[in-house]
Amino acid sequence: MCRSIKTLREPYAEDVTEEDVRAAALQYVRKISGFRSPSARNAAAFDRAVDAVAAATLELLAEIQVGRPTREPA
Repeated sequence: MCRSIKTLREPYAEDVTEEDVRAAALQYVRKISGFRSPSARNAAAFDRAVDAVAAATLELLAEIQVGRPTREPA
C-alpha cells in the first residue's frame, strides 16, 4: 500500500480531475481502514467513505486560497 497521497493543489498539480480526487480518496480510505479491498459486508461503508472523502476534497480544493492575499493601497 502506498504511504503518500499526492498533493492535488496548485502549484504542485495542474488540471486535477475528479478521477485524481477519487484515487486519492480511495488511497486514504484504504490506509485508514487497513483494507485494500473490503469484504462484502464492509463494501457499502467503504464506498460511502470514499465518496465522502472525495466530496470533502473537491470542496477543499475549490475553497482554499493559495499565495499571499493582495494588499489594498493605503
